[in-house]
Amino acid sequence: MAGSPKDTELKLQKMLNGWETLAPDKSFAGMTLQQFKTAAQPAQAARQRLEEIEDQQKQAIAQRDAADAALQSKMQQVIAGVLADPTEGPDSALYESMGYTRKSERKTGLTRKRNKPPTT
Repeated sequence: MAGSPKDTELKLQKMLNGWETLAPDKSFAGMTLQQFKTAAQPAQAARQRLEEIEDQQKQAIAQRDAADAALQSKMQQVIAGVLADPTEGPDSALYESMGYTRKSERKTGLTRKRNKPPTT
């Protein structure tokens, strides 16, 4: 059973470092150091690709967040325009379809607190 990808990466780096440092001219399991590096290349390339994808994702998220920030003011302007429009306004179906509560459907906010008799 294989370990986690991070564990595999750490073990690979330790193996390569030890082999390069202490026995670069020896072969193990019928492989030279260079042959082992060649065998490890696809795994290292996949890890590199994943790092690039993560960086691209971070960049795309930052671009989306910047675009959303710029869009927020435009969205507020549109809602203000709908509210100010004489044929639409705060009680229109358009206003409700944009995700807001129509004025006629809002609760008043009035609450009546009940007086509880004192408990003994």
